[in-house]
Amino acid sequence: LNKYIVSSSEAPVNGTYFRWVLFLYIFKERKMIFMWSEQQPNGKVKFVERYRNPLTGKENKVSVTMEKDTRNTRKQAEGILQERISEKLSSSLTREYSKNLTVADLIKAYIAEQEKTLKKSTCRRNTFTAKAMEKKLGADTLLTSLSAPFIKDRLLVADEENSTINERMKRFKSILRWGYNNDFIDDIAYLEKLTPLPDRTYREKIEDKFLETDECISLVKGMNVVIWKLLTKFLALSGIRIGEAIALEAKDIDFKERLIHITKTYDSNNLVSSLPKSEASFRDVYMQDELYAVCREIREYMLCQQMTEGYRTGLFMSSTRGEHYIQYYTYNSYLKENGLRILGRKKITPHILRHTHTCMLAERNVPLETITRRLGHEDSQITKAVYLHVTKKIRQNDYEQIAKIKIM
Repeated sequence: LNKYIVSSSEAPVNGTYFRWVLFLYIFKERKMIFMWSEQQPNGKVKFVERYRNPLTGKENKVSVTMEKDTRNTRKQAEGILQERISEKLSSSLTREYSKNLTVADLIKAYIAEQEKTLKKSTCRRNTFTAKAMEKKLGADTLLTSLSAPFIKDRLLVADEENSTINERMKRFKSILRWGYNNDFIDDIAYLEKLTPLPDRTYREKIEDKFLETDECISLVKGMNVVIWKLLTKFLALSGIRIGEAIALEAKDIDFKERLIHITKTYDSNNLVSSLPKSEASFRDVYMQDELYAVCREIREYMLCQQMTEGYRTGLFMSSTRGEHYIQYYTYNSYLKENGLRILGRKKITPHILRHTHTCMLAERNVPLETITRRLGHEDSQITKAVYLHVTKKIRQNDYEQIAKIKIM
């Protein structure tokens, strides 16, 4: 207490010392908050306040510096310090003492952290998942009442395919683990009981992830819109993500060195160009002869469009008005429609063309490590799965060829 008083510019003198010590002792024992001021070398005044954390029993301090020490600044400082103490205690106190936390509370906190730490595009996707979870499980459902049967029953209410339910289950479990790691939930042992539902066979699923080379050739040949035809060839021959392709500028295509410099991606949801997905996504994609030829076709087409429509653009591919990025959703719809019309497939997406590139390279015995670097992956289970599926198919064809041979 003596040290406590000496540190304060309000320290009393003479006969009041004992009464002051007694006064502070009463405040301390009753866990009341006491603010003091400290004069700073630069002439300003720092106001300090101690508080006790009820979870740890330890005392901590918060402070704020004001221009001078007056009744008005003291009042302002007191309000600021009270707010800072509340912020420091609120999360831990709420989680520890409230037994009424709901799914809505968890989702709100989860989304708040996502918005602070992730890119807008990733945050948007995770927010959509979180809101879907809140709707499925019920916003007012207590976290303490969650169980494996309850979650599975809620997921089975909708008439959805098992693959969709399994994907939801996987994402919900991820959010619940986040809640456990952040002390919103005391126990998540029940997550081990949430096992995937029976799904289609591995062979059927992986074959939906890419086009065979002959399918890709047929798809391109059957397309009628020039820009979408060129874009489809570009994606299949490069393995570049659709967002990376949309964001490309003319200066990113180095015809002399035969390199495509990937330094950004376009977020079609938030309509902004941003940094690529990961560190590995920053890369140079080499233009083999076919890709080199397609890039020249695209450049010539864009120059022709600019002359015809009377605009200039720095983008490698742009809308007919030049100043705008090409429309992802328009292309996505066109791709699906033509996939159904030409190949009879219900769903072809731009990302399937990326996996198709893996298929093409695997058929030509390009090592998986080379493909991974070209695609800008840190790790991809789908790429590995496509690669292994194609190489197994090649080996099977080899076996069938050898089986027909009679040597002796």
